[in-house]
Amino acid sequence: MPLVSMFELLQRAKRERFAVGQFNMNNLEFTKAIMEAAEMERAPFIFGVSEGAMKYMGERYVVALARAAAEESPIPVVLHLDHGSSFESVMRAIRAGFTSVMFDGSHLPFAENVRITREIVRVAHAMGVSVEGELGTIGGVEDDLSVEEEDAHIAKPEEAIRFYEETGVDALAIAVGTAHGMYKGRPHIRFEIIDEVARAIPVPIVLHGGSGVPDEDIRRAIALGVGKINVNTENQVAMTQTIKRVFEGKPDVYDPRKYLGPAKDAMRDVVRGKMRLFGSSGKA
Repeated sequence: MPLVSMFELLQRAKRERFAVGQFNMNNLEFTKAIMEAAEMERAPFIFGVSEGAMKYMGERYVVALARAAAEESPIPVVLHLDHGSSFESVMRAIRAGFTSVMFDGSHLPFAENVRITREIVRVAHAMGVSVEGELGTIGGVEDDLSVEEEDAHIAKPEEAIRFYEETGVDALAIAVGTAHGMYKGRPHIRFEIIDEVARAIPVPIVLHGGSGVPDEDIRRAIALGVGKINVNTENQVAMTQTIKRVFEGKPDVYDPRKYLGPAKDAMRDVVRGKMRLFGSSGKA
């Protein structure tokens, strides 16, 4: 089926208390691993693409890969710009064929973040494209995005509610204690913030930094109103560790298919596990 936006997927997720996974695509193996997992689990999902991945793969290749995967399957698939850094980069993604976009104005003053996000929502909605906004700063490192721990700050519930009311975003990412990348210890998630904001707004909360969060914390967050969870690092780790194991056992291997194939399968298993954890299996 054609690529879809997040509108209906996330509304259903909030209503039925499950979460749709965003899994970042960084090359063909990521794309196939995620798509195969979704078909096995009958789960809707979101292809996340960062600006760094877009530079690496090329805008046209990204859209072509996502479309090819979606059009060969009955599974609802969203192509989503992850952490768009400017109005211009978000508009470029929409023109290229993305069906959903995120504007990350979390580093801006509140009023400026609201102003730009609101304008993006106005344009994107006119094109049938969904929009995710962000409030509060999520720490850690992912792709080209790096925020030191001391620069991260937790979102204030009253500001998050006001942000939604003034922008009309379709999903709201709020900083509640998670981080991009893998955790050195257990993350301290502010569940009370998720609860307060989710009760006050009609759209789902987005949890960034889903890799490595304990399963019980994920389940609790979903029960409170998280409807979209981003996963990238765990797939990257699964791919890299698998390739290392292949070379350790067969150092003379030179055919990329001999190590990229097992790496793809390892990522597929990670994604399947996440879809089951998120409760999205069987929801397609």
